[in-house]
Amino acid sequence: MIHHLKGQLVEKYPTHLVVDCNGVGYFLHISLHTFSQLPDAEAISIYTHLQVKEDSHTLFGFIEKYEREIFRLLISVSGVGASTARTMLSSLEPSQIKDAVATGDVPTIQSVKGIGAKTAQRVILDLKDKILKIEGSTEVSLNPNNTIKEEALSALETLGYTRKQAGKVVDKIVKEATAPTVESVIKLALKNL
Repeated sequence: MIHHLKGQLVEKYPTHLVVDCNGVGYFLHISLHTFSQLPDAEAISIYTHLQVKEDSHTLFGFIEKYEREIFRLLISVSGVGASTARTMLSSLEPSQIKDAVATGDVPTIQSVKGIGAKTAQRVILDLKDKILKIEGSTEVSLNPNNTIKEEALSALETLGYTRKQAGKVVDKIVKEATAPTVESVIKLALKNL
């Protein structure tokens, strides 16, 4: 697998670029996000993802590891191919995709051309737990209390409480607490349920 390329930027277009590495030119498909972040310098370093199919080998390029991780998560979802994932990363910033999935924001995901309601819901359902584990240059712009609330609700559901039943109690605890932690919210919720 090709992890990254370091070389001379030969061609640069909004959808692709060519990088010369010691006399070999690599054609990379890129998103508009990567295109907008590319430096004007000739020497570049770019992260890659190689997609191997029986009829083709396609190389995708990303200016940052964070964007590549989001891309890889997106293509792991049934019904989302590499071109759809690239379109998503061209329409939305990687951090916007992360936030939309983390908060269950179906309209934002659905705003991408070619993504219907069912696919948007599947992306959110499949990636909600995985996407918060990605570390990147951009922090989640979620309200930290929302993350605490979601984790607490998830734990309470595992313990057998319904989301609706636990949701009201957790909301009240998070609003009243000065510096809530997941553990403190869960403990207080268990006392009040």
